[in-house]
Amino acid sequence: VTDEEYARISEKLEEFPGVDATVDWERNYVNGNLFRSVLGNITSSEEGLPKENLDSYLVRGYNRNDRVGKSYIEQRYEDALHGTKEEVKNITDKSGNIVSTEIISKGKSGNSLTLTIDMELQKKVEESIEKNLRAFKSSEPLLDRAFVVMTNPNNGQILSMAGKKIVEKEGKIEIEDLALGNMTTSYELGSAVKGATLLTGYETGAIQPGDQFYDAPMKFKGTQAKKSWNVSGFGNINDLRALQVSSNVYMFQTALQIAGVNYVPNGTLDIKQEAFDTMRYYFKQFGLGVPTGIDLPNEITGQTRTVDSQPGFLLDFSIGQYDTYTPLQLAQYISTIANGGYRMQPQIVQEIREQSIKEEEVGKVIRSIEPVVLNRVDMKTEHIDRIKEGFRWVFQEGDGTGVKHFKNAPYKPAGKTGTAQTVYGGDDPIGRNAKGERMECYNLTLVGYAPFDNPEVAFSIVVPWLHDDKSGINSIIGKEVLDVYFDLKKQRIHGEATNTDSSNQN
Repeated sequence: VTDEEYARISEKLEEFPGVDATVDWERNYVNGNLFRSVLGNITSSEEGLPKENLDSYLVRGYNRNDRVGKSYIEQRYEDALHGTKEEVKNITDKSGNIVSTEIISKGKSGNSLTLTIDMELQKKVEESIEKNLRAFKSSEPLLDRAFVVMTNPNNGQILSMAGKKIVEKEGKIEIEDLALGNMTTSYELGSAVKGATLLTGYETGAIQPGDQFYDAPMKFKGTQAKKSWNVSGFGNINDLRALQVSSNVYMFQTALQIAGVNYVPNGTLDIKQEAFDTMRYYFKQFGLGVPTGIDLPNEITGQTRTVDSQPGFLLDFSIGQYDTYTPLQLAQYISTIANGGYRMQPQIVQEIREQSIKEEEVGKVIRSIEPVVLNRVDMKTEHIDRIKEGFRWVFQEGDGTGVKHFKNAPYKPAGKTGTAQTVYGGDDPIGRNAKGERMECYNLTLVGYAPFDNPEVAFSIVVPWLHDDKSGINSIIGKEVLDVYFDLKKQRIHGEATNTDSSNQN
């Protein structure tokens, strides 16, 4: 209907019992379902304003049946996205007929958001996750999800945040979006966090760069041997070698030194709560176990015990097999190391812009979202550089655990592989044995950045609940998404056309 027809009907509603006149609208998401779950949802006109925030909206001039953002980006940026209504005054004759309409205040469309997400990269990352989930599912019955976060470590901008989940419907495998799982689910992340363990050792004075420990199985009274994945051990190794081959024993010895305890074969452990508190204090500086600060609601911080009842748990903590973290926290951790020690706030929104009049044009910038440094880690630059060199060894040198996939990469990456021994954490009955106990499995993870000497992209990969800890799915996905990032960069430098529209239009 025309504006005049709408006005005439609205004026005469009392003459039409059961009839109402409202104005409705639809949000246009220019990239379809891509990244759709993170964009969030809006209420319908029937839902109107959420009851829990009703008063807050009413005092700001909203009507009860107004549609507002109710989750994620739509909710977080409601103030920027919502428009203002046009107010009119109808002039009538003696018979009540509208003879003219005066505009008291013009309405205005809501603003648009420009996201940090590179939508072409996002599309390729999602394709990689889905392809590998399908490829490995037949041999991995517990496998049902995988996550990838890619960031610019220098400013905190999220370039891609993807997650996929396998669901079986009527005997057929379908893939659903689980991008939000990067910030709403947490897992033991394994050896990927060993960089934080060594840095904690350096900064507490428990160890020094270059210190050596003998890697052989460690035996404590009443427990099974604690050892590295190479069950015979790696012999006498220093900190760089420990990262390169992912030595558990080196991390155990570091944790014992932090606790002020010397290893005695077949002895008991007396570790105070203060040792756990110290390690968590330093881990939190990287974003492990605390909110990342992302500009979205409903982020979780993982699982942290308030009282650690078993001294041996500190050894598990040191290799990433105790507290749980989100894939987004893992990305913030590796970004902090990549940029030299600055924990940057992750950002999804880059700019708030006025709505453009012409669809092909971009509106005027109202506000640019500036990078935010949450903290500088309380660690020496030379110590961070030492870890970065160890991460380079992991991907580039000798028998590093990431060499198989990354040694010949032209963009010279560095990083750390991770494997966590855990138990199935999903809801599928297939993950329990005949006694109803959760089955043992592995979480495979990967962190990294590139190029090594001037990082411009950092990433985390998390693939939970596998039987085969040597499947390599984490490294396969990691290599594919890094390849895509640098391929797209090359195409853009050479002027080849790409579809990178990352705006969310109202």
